[in-house]
Amino acid sequence: MNAIAVKNVDKSFGRVVAVRDLSFQVNAQSCFGLLGPNGAGKTTMMKMIYGRCLRDKNGDGAINVFGFDPARNELAIKNLSGVVPQENNLDEELNVFQNLMVYARFYSLRPKLARERIKDLLGFLELSDKSRAKIKELSGGMKRRLVIARALVNNPKLLILDEPTTGLDPQVRHLIWDKLRRLKEQGTTILLTTHYMEEAFQLCDTVLIMHQGRKIMQDDPRKLLENNIERYVLEVQGTKPLQYLRDNDLAASVRAEHYQASTRLYSNDSDKLKTVADLIRGSSYYVRQSNLEDVFLKATGSTLNDKQ
Repeated sequence: MNAIAVKNVDKSFGRVVAVRDLSFQVNAQSCFGLLGPNGAGKTTMMKMIYGRCLRDKNGDGAINVFGFDPARNELAIKNLSGVVPQENNLDEELNVFQNLMVYARFYSLRPKLARERIKDLLGFLELSDKSRAKIKELSGGMKRRLVIARALVNNPKLLILDEPTTGLDPQVRHLIWDKLRRLKEQGTTILLTTHYMEEAFQLCDTVLIMHQGRKIMQDDPRKLLENNIERYVLEVQGTKPLQYLRDNDLAASVRAEHYQASTRLYSNDSDKLKTVADLIRGSSYYVRQSNLEDVFLKATGSTLNDKQ
């Protein structure tokens, strides 16, 4: 069953085209990730799904969210969704509990039910001891967890997260990942935007990689790696490795990508890369397994951390 179906959607802001002929489907009770650099169109696509901005009017463009069109049924979609925006837009005049209670009133939850729900959510996101704390007293990670708790007050079928862990330390990031996995196990459909390739790899059942508003590729993240990139990467500063490849007959088994001040050498044979590493002593380098950023670099010529 599809929770979301997007077909041939465009979105322009004046002369700037943010989304171009984008189509995809999101299975219910799965985690679907939109992956790409800042400016790729991820947030714009998210906002169109929950009705924050309207898609361009064209003959073929359509969005369906659990049977509703956000252009006509924005309120219905908001009632079944929870949204975590990029910014922590919490009310700093209120404490943690009050922030959640105010939000519960938007959904007309009875006070007793709202208090029970808030208590459960604070426990789930490990904020129970901060219930009466002012927002300014919270760390960045606590604020982010509180925004996620707020998005869950109405027990949504669809949780929409726009770069939920940007700027957080690894410990908090892994805590949030664990909570999102548990939500999916409980039946929540999750739509996630991120430019962290590891986040997409860890959480998503399906990843759609975007570039300049277009879909570049889409699949299970592990299949994207298996089908589109070599297994190992040697990263080296400068361009000297290219000469070593030519001089040692390695060019046939090692592929090179030069980007900015570094060179990335790709191969399915890690021994080949170790041979190159032995030849370039004195240079800064390291060998690692390939990741989704390497897939993106191969497809577009830029990295996920680039701005468009």
